Amino acid sequence: MYKAGIDVGSTTVKVVIFDENYQLLFSRYERHFSDVKTATIKVLNEAISEIGDHKVSIAITGSGGMGLADVAKIPFVQEVIAATTTVEKFIPQTDVVIELGGEDAKMTFFGDTLEQRMNGTCAGGTGAFIDQMAGLLKTDANGVNELAKGYETIYPIASRCGVFAKTDVQPLINEGARKEDIAASIFQAVVNQTIAGLASGRKITGNIAFLGGPLFFMSELRQRFIETLDIKPENVIFPENPQLFVAMGAALDENQVQITLSEIIQNLETNTSTSLVPKNTLDVLFKDQAELDAWRARHNEASVEYKDIAFASGPLFLGIDAGSTTSKVVLTDPDGAILFQHYGNNQGQPLENVISILKELYHQLPQDAFIARSCVTGYGENLIKAALHVDYGEVETVAHFKAANYFNPGVDFILDIGGQDMKAMSVRDGALSSIQLNEACSSGCGSFIETFAKSLKYDVKDFAKVALLAKHPVDLGSRCTVFMNSKVKQVQKEGATVADISAGLSYSVIKNALYKVIKLKRPEDLGEKSSFRVAHSTTKLYFVPLNSLVNAKSFVQVSLG
Repeated sequence: MYKAGIDVGSTTVKVVIFDENYQLLFSRYERHFSDVKTATIKVLNEAISEIGDHKVSIAITGSGGMGLADVAKIPFVQEVIAATTTVEKFIPQTDVVIELGGEDAKMTFFGDTLEQRMNGTCAGGTGAFIDQMAGLLKTDANGVNELAKGYETIYPIASRCGVFAKTDVQPLINEGARKEDIAASIFQAVVNQTIAGLASGRKITGNIAFLGGPLFFMSELRQRFIETLDIKPENVIFPENPQLFVAMGAALDENQVQITLSEIIQNLETNTSTSLVPKNTLDVLFKDQAELDAWRARHNEASVEYKDIAFASGPLFLGIDAGSTTSKVVLTDPDGAILFQHYGNNQGQPLENVISILKELYHQLPQDAFIARSCVTGYGENLIKAALHVDYGEVETVAHFKAANYFNPGVDFILDIGGQDMKAMSVRDGALSSIQLNEACSSGCGSFIETFAKSLKYDVKDFAKVALLAKHPVDLGSRCTVFMNSKVKQVQKEGATVADISAGLSYSVIKNALYKVIKLKRPEDLGEKSSFRVAHSTTKLYFVPLNSLVNAKSFVQVSLG
């Protein structure tokens, strides 16, 4: 009887079918785009077309396989055990296995005792991490691999968090570093994360096997492992079909059921799984339009005055914020009224972007007006200041404080959520007394939300607005952004609306800021006069959950500079 295995990973479905002599008759590696059932049915139909509708001895494995096993009425086997079974049968000389998947990383040490290690709450350094970084380079994972073949220099890049790593990658792009070098540096970051996070000091020696999709498709990623670990050619094991090893292990497992391929398809089409029903929802952001209007009225108390630049004259003052992902420019008169403002993505070219904005500003500037003083802050402060001869540079946190105190005099606490960072600042006696920043995780930052909005075909501002009157905000937690990405896709397939997802993300943003960055224990720790500011274009609407989480009666700064 034929033996079959299905491996449902975080991003792909793998199916293998062996004959009685363990010769591979059929195999597929297919992205499922979070629709696991449809992708599996498609692959099984392809198997029937190629080899016929045979009765097979089959099991299911993988991080997303338990729900599918329930629906298909097929036994489930743990993926690390499945991979180990395949290694012991086909490459028994292996001493260490390094396996990377879409959202997981595993390391297995063979010997007198078997030791298996796997990533937990962070998916930095996995296939999805590489996909995120590829987006910054305007390519895909295979494109990153091709670029890495021409590298000359390796730059240090954090890989503990997919979003946080952008803080390292974006400046390299901004400063004109070669994409080939950045690509290789991304792979090196994956290597460093895997070794540091899973080996934890244990030596990786002997015969090393590389398994999983990323290590199969990306030759340069394998090469970075080989060079970093100084593995001799004779100790490198790169077996045939390493991306299918976990599925093969399911096929080899003893705990199997005998069933035809068409019966599996029928089960998938007709059965439902209780594990795929949405469970946790959160309080609505606003009960009705009246409550929303009241909230808007209170927060608009911190609004700024605007004037027509066409009637400006005399000295004016220019402020530039060159952020990690966006450029903000504001021109004010001596009374602080805004005459010109711009907020936009810098597309990895902050200098060119600011120059373009300033050209537009000068085009609108009347002859009787002139820029008396200019100041720049943000990630690109030094670059913009040097290139455009800006008068002053200001530390970003000080700029935050000055603006917050202007809108909310006597402010004693400031929370800022930017594109890739979060900052919590305490104020005492009119000066900053402490500053807390997100460290290894940037779950819930603006860039993270913008990515989700784009994946759902929404402009980020519209994405935030649809959350306001959502009926069933989904609980997405505040975990690693890569894991949360899967959660969002899962609840979407379960019937959650875009509004429910956006509202759920608003809770995640604030929970992450309060409990991971600030490590809040009591609402009183936020101070008596707090200012909460969204520096990213997600708009102020993402601070709404503060009302229910800490009963915060705060002002929100509405200007984006």
